[in-house]
Amino acid sequence: MNDENSGRVHWSFWLIAGVTLIWNLLGSINFVMQMNPDVVAAMPETHRAIIDGRPVWATAGFALAVFGGAIGCVLLLFKQASAFFVFIASLLGVVATMAHTLGIAGEMVDFSPFEIFMMIAMPLVVAAFLVWYSKLAERKGWIS
Repeated sequence: MNDENSGRVHWSFWLIAGVTLIWNLLGSINFVMQMNPDVVAAMPETHRAIIDGRPVWATAGFALAVFGGAIGCVLLLFKQASAFFVFIASLLGVVATMAHTLGIAGEMVDFSPFEIFMMIAMPLVVAAFLVWYSKLAERKGWIS
């Protein structure tokens, strides 16, 4: 009997949930560090320009993105289908943060290809993947 028909969780579910939890926890640590002016002062100019110019709505989006993503991953590990809705909120937070980064900060900062990938593309891809993956896990009966 395969995993999909038995309702038994495939090993990849645990790997994906664990790795994405670590990703979101690192994002949460990054958020907390950015609230410390001494830490921000030691960052590269490109990062400081984004952080210093970030409006409240973009900061709230950043918090929603990373903390929502971490909570969603914990819910996923506990096999709770409600993770899907938390991941949607997290994705909306990523979009709000990216709107600021691309729209406002993008005018002031010349991003390197690595910065574009890590600060813009990766968070969006991971957040969208988690929305899709949590729905897939629910369809397969891995979460309920």
